[in-house]
Amino acid sequence: MVGGPAEPLQGLAPDFAGWYTGSMRSAGVAYMAAAALFFSLMSVLVKVVGQRLPAQEIVLARVVVTLILSYALVRRAGLSPWGTRRRALVLRGLLGFTALSCYYWTLTALPLAEATTIHHAAPIFTAIGAAVLLGEKTGGPAAAAIALGLAGVALVARPGAALGAGLDPVAVGVALGGALCSGLAYVTVRQLSRHEDPLVIVFYFPLVALPLAIPWTIPVAVWPTPLEWLVLLGVGVCTQIAQVCLTRGLLLERAGRASSVGYLQVVFAVAWGALVFGEPPGWPTLAGASLIVGGTLLVASTRR
Repeated sequence: MVGGPAEPLQGLAPDFAGWYTGSMRSAGVAYMAAAALFFSLMSVLVKVVGQRLPAQEIVLARVVVTLILSYALVRRAGLSPWGTRRRALVLRGLLGFTALSCYYWTLTALPLAEATTIHHAAPIFTAIGAAVLLGEKTGGPAAAAIALGLAGVALVARPGAALGAGLDPVAVGVALGGALCSGLAYVTVRQLSRHEDPLVIVFYFPLVALPLAIPWTIPVAVWPTPLEWLVLLGVGVCTQIAQVCLTRGLLLERAGRASSVGYLQVVFAVAWGALVFGEPPGWPTLAGASLIVGGTLLVASTRR
């Protein structure tokens, strides 16, 4: 699917074909960067509203909003919402629900930068899963970008954070479990993107997650205030935009290469932590953010 659009151009000038293919892949990087921005906004809203509401209730609220918006977009596009690869679509929903539940809980249990950076171990699981399950090869630039991103994550989270030093080890374990499920969900989305419309893939996530979220929410539910209702709505809207951008980005790029751009979310988390929660970054955070940006620019500047 990724290489498909360039095939009709083989009879034209090679420079034009290369430009066309490169611009398609640049669009994939742009979609992934936009997804990172809106996911970071979602994280801020989750942390704000999670000061009083339980994490699973936030998951349910997000799922409901996403389900309504996704269904509206699918119907507007004139698509069948049920897809053709239903088992894989359901698996994507299960993985997404587990990853989301873990991530939202760690956002309420850990500082924003730490929760976000540990969650962004996901691309390494994506690259491994794509290589094993999809047979995709991770090129040199993409491998270098992932290495830079992981080094940046380690610096932002502070040395030893991934082993639980100075952090709640249970929260770190939950965060890593969520990262694993998130990475596998990326691989599933990449595989489904070859056969399903991105809007259908996005729709299946809340469709599967809703019946799973309700029984977890009922025992701990707290009635939101009017302001909290607005924040919960914002969580759902930011998520919907991010999910569509993410799915379209994975449609245009190889999974390992595209997901490395998701490290930008760590940079956004550092900025929001300083601006919203009064957590000014130290030199390790700034150095780590520089590595992450460098890796992202490396991905964006390469065509192969």
